[in-house]
Amino acid sequence: MTNDTPNPTTPLPVPNTNLDPNLETNLGTNFNPKKITNILIALAAIVLSVSLFFALRTPNNTSSLAAQAEMATPIEVALTNGKPTLMEFYADWCTSCQAMAGDLAELKEEYKGQMNFVMLNVDNGKWLPEMVTYKVDGIPLFVFLNEEGRAIAQSLGEQPRSILTAQLEALVAAQPLPKTNPVGKTSELETALEAAPVSKTQAQLQKVIDPRTHGS
Repeated sequence: MTNDTPNPTTPLPVPNTNLDPNLETNLGTNFNPKKITNILIALAAIVLSVSLFFALRTPNNTSSLAAQAEMATPIEVALTNGKPTLMEFYADWCTSCQAMAGDLAELKEEYKGQMNFVMLNVDNGKWLPEMVTYKVDGIPLFVFLNEEGRAIAQSLGEQPRSILTAQLEALVAAQPLPKTNPVGKTSELETALEAAPVSKTQAQLQKVIDPRTHGS
């Protein structure tokens, strides 16, 4: 039988405790809470900056022309529901229309339920009869309709918000509208619409005017 008990006279090996200083991993000295906090703050700042960048590049859902057109009252409803109406002739390429979009979005929210807001895109051949009827030769063109659906005034060009507010207030109150002469920039169409019977075919009317050939 073999005796596995070490010989008392033979010394046991001693572990080497002289580790390379470069390999030392003492968490008590390497962990720096302040450094971790600074890193987290920097990451949060980067995320916020990226979010703001994309937010500024993305058109506001309610102020963009396309969004407002989607929410606009159909013209056939506006002409028969007994409410006054602001009818806007516009185009996506019209810089004056774009400049007014924010103010109009807020005014539409303010007067929601009191009146109709109609938007007709001049690039859509569907609205050529209306363009002839209201003699659209520049945009934005605003046509004010009373409760009976009859046009009582027009306003051409980029309008200050104060003037728009005064006009809408008077329209809702069934009072005479203040001055509605053209103010500011317009996006002009090449040929003014002549008074023409609405009964003409759209193909004939298309020869009178094609807003898509004009810049803003």
